[in-house]
Amino acid sequence: MSDCIHPNIAAESHRIRFSGLITALLAALTIISWSSAFAGIRAGLASFDPAALAAMRFGVAALPAALWLAFRRPSLPRGTDLLRIAFGAVAFVALYSLLLSFGQQHVPVAQASVIINTQPIMTAVLAMAFLGERFSARAWLGTVVAFGGVALLAFAGAGDLQFGGGALLILAAALCWALTTVVQKPLFSHMNAIDVAAMNILAGGLLLAPITLTDGLAQWAGAEPGARFAVLWLGLVPSAIAYSGWALLLARMDAGRAANLMYCVPPVATLIGFLWLGEVPSAIVLTGGLITLSGVAIVNLRPAANR
Repeated sequence: MSDCIHPNIAAESHRIRFSGLITALLAALTIISWSSAFAGIRAGLASFDPAALAAMRFGVAALPAALWLAFRRPSLPRGTDLLRIAFGAVAFVALYSLLLSFGQQHVPVAQASVIINTQPIMTAVLAMAFLGERFSARAWLGTVVAFGGVALLAFAGAGDLQFGGGALLILAAALCWALTTVVQKPLFSHMNAIDVAAMNILAGGLLLAPITLTDGLAQWAGAEPGARFAVLWLGLVPSAIAYSGWALLLARMDAGRAANLMYCVPPVATLIGFLWLGEVPSAIVLTGGLITLSGVAIVNLRPAANR
C-alpha cells in the first residue's frame, strides 16, 4: 500500500516533517539563548547597576535591530498594530529587562529562571481568555508535570524559594512577558516575525537610551572585562537572537504551546550557570530538569495518529 501513496501526499508529509524540524531547531536556539541571560545578568551586575545593565543590554541589541529594519524597510505599523508594538517596547523590553536586572541583585540564577517560568501558566490563562486558545487535558497534565520540575528546582540550592522583593520583581517581569505574548500574537498573522522583534528592541532601546548614554557609558569605562563581555553577550544573544526566535515561534505555534517550551529554560539556565559562573548543580537540580523536560514533551509531542 505504501507504494500507492500519491506523490502530493508524500510531498506534503515531507514538508510537514521539515517544518517540524525547523520549529524544533528554532525552539532549541531560543531556549539556549534565553537561558544564558540569567548568568549574563549576574556577571554584568559585578560592574553595572541594574538600570545601567538593562539599558546597555538593549543599547547593544538596538544596533542589529536597526540594521535589520534598514535592510528590510517594512511598512510602519499603524493603528492597533502600532499600539501593540508600543506595548512590547515598554513591557517586554524596558520593564522586563529593568525588573529582571533589579530582581537578580538578590536572586541566584537557578531561582530566577524558575520564577520567570511562571510565565507559561500566565500565558496559557491569558491566551484562553483573550485569544480563544484551548488546552487539552494532556496539555494541562504536561504543564503540571513541567511546573513540578520547576518547583523542585526552586527548592534546590538555598533550600527554599524566598519570595522577597527581588523575587517579586522577577515575578512582575514574567507577567510583562506573558501580557506581551498575548497582546502581540495577532501581529504575526500579517507581519514578519523578525520585523516585530526588531521594532520591539529598537523602540525599547530608545526608551532606555537616556540611561545608556549617562550611567551606562560611565560605568562601562570602569567595568571589568567579564562584565563588559556580559553586556555584549546579553545584547546580542538573549536579546537580539532570543527575542527574534521567540517571535518566530509565536508565528508558528499557539501562544500557550510556545510558552510551555520555556519550561526548558530553568534546567538549561542551571547548566549555563555552572559553566559560566561555577554554580554546581545538585542531584535535585538534575532531577528537576528531567521532570521539566518530560512535562514539555507531554505538551508538545502529538500522538502518532495525529502526526
